[in-house]
Amino acid sequence: MLSRRWFFAAAACLATGQARAEDAFRTFLEALRPDAAARGVTPETFDAAFRGITGPDPGILAHTRRQNEFVRPVWDYLVGAVSAGRITRGRARAASLAATLQAIEARYGVPGPMVTAFWGVESDFGASAGSVPTIRALATLAEARHRGSLFRDELLAALTILQRGDITADRMSGSWAGAMGQVQFLPSTYLAHAVDFDGDGRRDIWTSQADALASIAAYLKDLGWDPTLSWGYEVRLPKDFDLSRYSGELGGFTERGIRRTDGKPLPARGRASLFLPGGLGAPVFLITDNFEVIRGYNTSDAYALAVGHLADRLAGGPPLAAPWPAAGARLDGPGLQSLQSGLAAAGFYDGPTDGRAGPKLREAVRRYQISVGIPADGYATPALLARISGTPVPRR
Repeated sequence: MLSRRWFFAAAACLATGQARAEDAFRTFLEALRPDAAARGVTPETFDAAFRGITGPDPGILAHTRRQNEFVRPVWDYLVGAVSAGRITRGRARAASLAATLQAIEARYGVPGPMVTAFWGVESDFGASAGSVPTIRALATLAEARHRGSLFRDELLAALTILQRGDITADRMSGSWAGAMGQVQFLPSTYLAHAVDFDGDGRRDIWTSQADALASIAAYLKDLGWDPTLSWGYEVRLPKDFDLSRYSGELGGFTERGIRRTDGKPLPARGRASLFLPGGLGAPVFLITDNFEVIRGYNTSDAYALAVGHLADRLAGGPPLAAPWPAAGARLDGPGLQSLQSGLAAAGFYDGPTDGRAGPKLREAVRRYQISVGIPADGYATPALLARISGTPVPRR
């Protein structure tokens, strides 16, 4: 008898909590209405967008605690992003769309293999574009104030898209985080960079391959893509190479004995910097300004490396020559946070303490390594954390 009473009491509490959540959600939507109207969204469009949405999606917020390209080591991420199957599928899709990709490259200056690589990493060439309703996903994140006002602004941008008539609410879908269609654009990115390449009067990144691919290229061009440069090159370092001089002209790296692993010469012009995402003994890259353009699409180093390497493989390039340190100890998120804090206290780091490895942390690690006279590979390791803090290191 007691268990039945507990069951009914628990059910009543759950129902009460759900009712409160739905009331709060409705209050949030009504507060959003004037801002939507200020952007030209009519009451009819607003009401149609939220028809049938009575509350937040309880499964959405759980996703905010895991993003593969930030929490997995680079080499684990590349296994899935640049798999043999994806390379085969990508080459086949590129061949079937060769004329479209050539026209896109002629207009925007971004090579077909690079455009196709983004398409592959973002949605597996359109096969996995996401089926989460965008309006409910964004409303859930916005009402919860996940990442401040970001998703509220994206929700308003999504309503603007509906008002312009490029897509209807029932067809506007994508990821749990509101990234839409085959290219996974957030609504604000769509408004600023999506294009109508097939000329049907709509910028359709959901079902039009031409619009999706051209929108990728247009976005990269707007971010500053240099059509005269690659994203980067896998290279070999000569013995006793001075890693403290890790940036400069590509021709200067040739003079210092660096060679591409595929045997081809490095270009004479263009600036580049060394990138050792697995430390010494792992693959070494010279990355150009176009690597940072790729990071403008997604700020993860692993993502940018995956897109660049996939583009090379789609163009017929070889696999990476050097092995990854798959069995080596590495820092997890809390370990990276501790390293960021330690480097900040020592005056080397001024970025966020977010447990993510990126250019700011890489630069700080290099500066610290140079200051203590150890090889400046910029790679954050448990040994480096132990040297800085003297505290136990979280290990995998």
